[in-house]
Amino acid sequence: MTDSPVTLPVVPLAFEQSFEVIPEDEAETSKELAETLHSIMETTFQDEGHANRSVHAKSHGLLRGRITVLDNLPPQLAQGAFAKPGTLPVVMRFSTNPGDILDDKVSTPRGLALKIVGVDGPRLPGSEGDVTQDFVMQNAKAFTAANPKAFLKTLKLLAKTTDKAPGMKKAFSALLRGVESTIEAMGGESGTLKSLGGHPQTHILGETFYSVVPFLYGPYFAKLSVVPVAESLTALTNQHVDFDGNPDGLRQAVNDYFAQHGGVWEVRIQLATDLDKMPIEDASAVWPEDVSPYVTVARIEIEPQPAWTPESVREIDDGMAFSPWHGLQAHRPLGGVMRVRKPSYEMSSGFRAEHNGCPMHEPRDESRPVQEPR
Repeated sequence: MTDSPVTLPVVPLAFEQSFEVIPEDEAETSKELAETLHSIMETTFQDEGHANRSVHAKSHGLLRGRITVLDNLPPQLAQGAFAKPGTLPVVMRFSTNPGDILDDKVSTPRGLALKIVGVDGPRLPGSEGDVTQDFVMQNAKAFTAANPKAFLKTLKLLAKTTDKAPGMKKAFSALLRGVESTIEAMGGESGTLKSLGGHPQTHILGETFYSVVPFLYGPYFAKLSVVPVAESLTALTNQHVDFDGNPDGLRQAVNDYFAQHGGVWEVRIQLATDLDKMPIEDASAVWPEDVSPYVTVARIEIEPQPAWTPESVREIDDGMAFSPWHGLQAHRPLGGVMRVRKPSYEMSSGFRAEHNGCPMHEPRDESRPVQEPR
């Protein structure tokens, strides 16, 4: 199938190294960040006897499918993992953001990690010899913290609550959801309240996910989003999920959905056109879509399948790491928040591999066939 030609409504800004501004003490901030995340992992390991991720520890769906890069992309969009049309395997991991495994009634922001298998091109340091490209996303258009120091301050506060009073967290979450719904009814939104447990109890499969922070897009720079487009998925947007006493209610909802349906998402790219309106070093800035809209470059298709099984937990949850630093040079992460997180991603995967006795592995395009439609 040949897609209609994709039109690019903007003239993208070429990336220059001077756009990144690195503070003298950034290495110390990065070190403190890794230490804080390590403390979360140590705490949860002592509690559970299993090494979880330091953030986004709880998965709700572990899926395999395929991504098809569109034909007829203009040169500005045909970059990196999207440089040439074709279909490749993908792995998707849906999650929520705390570092401890909580009852889903503690309702927090959602995450999506995407691993594309079989991409070509020069690799980022640490991923040489692999053929994967990772994107990690949240259901928010921008990061809650503007810079590394603000991120570290928030993370230290969250680290102090790890494994503390889970029952109180559920009650506090219900209170925060009420406050957040009032703010949203008045046309506002609070990323902080959502991150602390005030996220609405909605179906995770109806969410649109964003890379939140920018990355290189060949000679340009951009953000990425993954948007549900199948009718069966868009019907779930803002749909309330009744957990009915099930602490893993989101996981059950995802399993129930994929037992009957497949899913289709579009991968969209927002190219930067103006450094003032689309900054790199302020991770909390929402890039205006009226200045540069998101444009579709690929489609993800997932067939009906068990969405959470012992096998997928072993292979994906425990056996894989998802890091935006694991991929092509053409998609190098940009900005302070992403620079300081690189050692933390490496620490997290190393800790899990050591303590779980399960080495991390990267899939290869020939390792597992793309699931065929039923």
